[in-house]
Amino acid sequence: MSAITWVAVVVAVLVVLLAVGYLVPTQNRRRHLRDRFGPEYDRVIEESDSRKEAEQELRSREERHATLDIRPLDPETRNAYDKKWTEVQERFVDAPGFAVTEADALVTSVMAERGYPTDDFEQRLSDLSVAHAATLDHYRAAHDISGRAARQEASTEELRRAMVHYRALFQELLVDAGNGRHAGRTAAEEADL
Repeated sequence: MSAITWVAVVVAVLVVLLAVGYLVPTQNRRRHLRDRFGPEYDRVIEESDSRKEAEQELRSREERHATLDIRPLDPETRNAYDKKWTEVQERFVDAPGFAVTEADALVTSVMAERGYPTDDFEQRLSDLSVAHAATLDHYRAAHDISGRAARQEASTEELRRAMVHYRALFQELLVDAGNGRHAGRTAAEEADL
């Protein structure tokens, strides 16, 4: 082979190596974001102008979340919140709209106690999406129904669904970060849920 052929082969190999060196980390970052954010990844991609912009938004969420002082609840506090949730559910029978409003306030209170900022709903969604992406759609749906309930526009069935949605996030927020199980329940009891 001539020198020109060797140079062409070396250049081609370098181009392939550079392409692989670029694509593999990009694919790994994308896989990480998909795994971490689940359906939220697809929602952000759909709402953004480009995949690059969406993935930057999700990385920004991770960076912000890393600066927050998110902490687990101590067992006493968890049990107190569990008791409050039971009371809210019991009130649903007589005052469903009021119970949904209380459920929203209770979820917000648990978030604050855990260390999440609670000033703005959209920011709450963004912050929660990093560690609680699986229940984010529940929170959105519950919040939407709660808003309609405040305007007397939600049916009792919708209010019941809001309670179910709030409960999904509420229970996840009560999980002890140390062992991944709900305080006061054994692993077998959780399997029955």
